[in-house]
Amino acid sequence: MKNAPHTEHELDLVLERKETLADNVVRLTLRSPDGRPLPAWEPGAHLDLVLDSGLVRHYSLCGDPRDSSVLQVAVLREETGRGGSRYVHDTLTEGQRVHVRGPRNHFPLVEAKRYLFIAGGIGITPILPMIARVAATGGDWRLLYGGRTRSSMAFRDDLETRYPEHVEIHPQDERGLLDLPALLAGGEEDAETAIYCCGPEGLLTAVERHCADRPAGVLHVERFAPKEGSADGPRTAFEVELARTGTVLAVPAGRSILDVVEESGVPVLSSCQEGTCGTCETPVLSGKPDHRDSLLTDEEQDAGDTMMICVSRSCSPRLVLDL
Repeated sequence: MKNAPHTEHELDLVLERKETLADNVVRLTLRSPDGRPLPAWEPGAHLDLVLDSGLVRHYSLCGDPRDSSVLQVAVLREETGRGGSRYVHDTLTEGQRVHVRGPRNHFPLVEAKRYLFIAGGIGITPILPMIARVAATGGDWRLLYGGRTRSSMAFRDDLETRYPEHVEIHPQDERGLLDLPALLAGGEEDAETAIYCCGPEGLLTAVERHCADRPAGVLHVERFAPKEGSADGPRTAFEVELARTGTVLAVPAGRSILDVVEESGVPVLSSCQEGTCGTCETPVLSGKPDHRDSLLTDEEQDAGDTMMICVSRSCSPRLVLDL
């Protein structure tokens, strides 16, 4: 990760086009009002939308990284969510200004001999630019794409038309769930196949379980919601020292580091406040973090030199943060 927490693009863009892609899925095409090129990005990146309702939501970029004239995201309407997707679907209109932050990438495409992409529902969005990149270079890849029904699966027609020999579509009402045990059966080639998975928590948890014996660094997942149990554990009070000013703040058991730091007058970028987007990632200079995010790898958590201050806490009486 090691994301620079306070240096990134903030832009006011225009919603040029809003189109329906599938059941309850719309694609937003954003453009600079003065036609200026937009920030470069790589497959796996996401964008924060700062909505008029006060909500900040992050969505994976699903367009072409080579096209600097627009940024595109696809948004699934979630009735049980916190209101961001409902605002996008019901209120956001073409021609409206949209404030964005990013792009930011915690799900980068690594070099590998082979790729296995597994997507569930709206989890196809970060996978699309990865597929385009690998396919353009003649790489060896395969996509397994599951969804409730064909009509709910965004980009399905385009994927089947462009890559018929590489794409396998699994509508659950027709074919049932993905056969992960067969799909992820071990082999000597395990270390040379990068596996990328994005989708609902049930899919991610199952893929992680079936990949438990594979070499470290082979599996790459991105979550839209916190990993089950990630925020569990005792909540005790501790202190944080802000290294740039020497200020020491008390973090009570019932509050987050992010809340306390912001209340002290120090601005910190944040978005999900669930430990999934990486916006609030902050370097740790001293102390031992109690990681409760769903983003950092086991190796990154063990290193202890960065943390997501929206959910993570401290195992030591004091943390010194690069703030």
